[in-house]
Amino acid sequence: MPILGIGVDILYLPRLISLLSRRGSEAFATRILSCQELQTFRLLAERHGEVKTGKITQFLGVRWAVKEAAYKALYPIRPTWKEVTYSSFNGVTGAKPTLIYRPIHHDVGPASKLHVSVSHDGDYVYAQVIAESA
Repeated sequence: MPILGIGVDILYLPRLISLLSRRGSEAFATRILSCQELQTFRLLAERHGEVKTGKITQFLGVRWAVKEAAYKALYPIRPTWKEVTYSSFNGVTGAKPTLIYRPIHHDVGPASKLHVSVSHDGDYVYAQVIAESA
């Protein structure tokens, strides 16, 4: 299938930590996460609490970077934050990370499959998305 677009994003985590300290992680999560991601976030927050900001920040940072990269890969389609859902690597099943685009309106464009790769090291998260057309 032909490539529709490639998108990349790099996030400096201290920038996100600053934002979360001002607005709160729940408010930020509610704004950018899909329903499925928000459910996972709330389980993570319940398990680790706001005290474990490293896990919360990494969870939100990865999804922020992935969605930014997806937005760039899908252009001129303009997905909303909640239309894109990222699932990370599953160590139990060995399932690769996946990115699903579920548009609210089904007449938005030709993207049929998204490929995602994420890397994080220290203060940085890097995401790359390749969008294939139908």
